[in-house]
Amino acid sequence: MEPRLDFFGSPVGGKVLKHINSANKVVSDSTLPAVIQELVKLRASQINGCGFCTDMHSKDAAQAGETQQRLNLVAAWREATVFTDAERAALELAEQGTRIADAAGGVTDDAWAGAAKHFDDDQLAALVSLIAVINAYNRINVINQQPAGDYRPGQFG
Repeated sequence: MEPRLDFFGSPVGGKVLKHINSANKVVSDSTLPAVIQELVKLRASQINGCGFCTDMHSKDAAQAGETQQRLNLVAAWREATVFTDAERAALELAEQGTRIADAAGGVTDDAWAGAAKHFDDDQLAALVSLIAVINAYNRINVINQQPAGDYRPGQFG
């Protein structure tokens, strides 16, 4: 399988990715826990059907020490007992923020309150930004039919 476009090699695509990557760096350097960042990226990528990002973030999370059991259960986090309350709140916000088109009300006050209970304002800003950034990456890769399966942890720096 080949991507529709060499988005990474395109002058315009490269510039867009440079700016998205800069936004992602701000989030990754924030105090939002790295484990929560990976869980959110993985869950949004699963929802969006982005094989490339699902491959990347499951491998990066495993490389960072995430257990296979937890990775296997991200898609069914509501029924799993292996996630903390803070992780559950972040996953709920990520799901609702990713599925905005599915719910006329957008993100519920309950989902926001759940996240606000576990994260300070800077962490909430990072979490909201992370949800937006991973959705942007997902959409680029899904539209471009970016192949999945060959990602190596740390491949992009």
